[in-house]
Amino acid sequence: MSEHLHRPPATPPRQHWGAEDLWQALVPALPGLSIEIVERLDSTNSELTERLRRASRVQSDRRGGRSDDLHPQLLVATHQTAGRGRLGRRWHSTPGESLTFSLALPLRRADWSGLSLAVGLAVVDALDPHGRRLGLKWPNDLLLCDDGEHGPAGPGARMGRKLGGILIESVAVGDARAAVIGIGINVGAQGPVEADYGSAHLAELQPDATPPDTLSRIAGPLVHALVAFERDGFAPLVEGYARRDVLRGRLVRTSDPALPEGVAAGVDVDGALKVAAGGQARRIVSGEVSVRLATPG
Repeated sequence: MSEHLHRPPATPPRQHWGAEDLWQALVPALPGLSIEIVERLDSTNSELTERLRRASRVQSDRRGGRSDDLHPQLLVATHQTAGRGRLGRRWHSTPGESLTFSLALPLRRADWSGLSLAVGLAVVDALDPHGRRLGLKWPNDLLLCDDGEHGPAGPGARMGRKLGGILIESVAVGDARAAVIGIGINVGAQGPVEADYGSAHLAELQPDATPPDTLSRIAGPLVHALVAFERDGFAPLVEGYARRDVLRGRLVRTSDPALPEGVAAGVDVDGALKVAAGGQARRIVSGEVSVRLATPG
């Protein structure tokens, strides 16, 4: 592959993203990384997913195409016009006010359980290292919370408002399996994030935050978290996730007919949500149900 495909292309003129510096910082952990920043795109996840599918077809035609031809790709859209969230929901973004990007990379680990939780934890730890305001709603929402007694998961904290979300998709490329990790964060006060429990903006926590600055802050921790996840899985992160878990101890309602309502009891070593009801705890696996806070009474 030619050198220019490995190095980041020219940065769009309207915002300075520091793509070259970002590439220099990330490529030691992700050899062969490419970074691309575009002004307008329907969906960064859709674009990278289609690229990987094309690569898979090329490998099939070669009859011996190598899975190591698959290189990590970071794609950022200044304006994403048809972003997607979990369960087919639409993700809205506003140019200059939202950070929308996807990272595609092969993951050799067979078990991806808890991957979205590991990604979310890396993001909120990078943006709120002291654990005061940012929380996680299982399985893929980033929340800005009011101050509680012990951070976003403390007994005095409210549920919080949606700051961003994560969408992870899987694509087979030859003998390898690639993850496409999409992240959307509402940065400026004008960028809408629609959610049943309200919207939030990073500017409320960091008034000077911009999309390029936010990407710079989270990209390195995200990449290192993915490298660690590929090696160790989610189990080492259970305690860290518990400190950010806004559902823990709350009454929740699920769409699982066998467990319509219960009390969230944290997550296990596989990233499954534990819900207690009738003296028993049941594991809820990401993708099986939608979890919403129950209204008492």
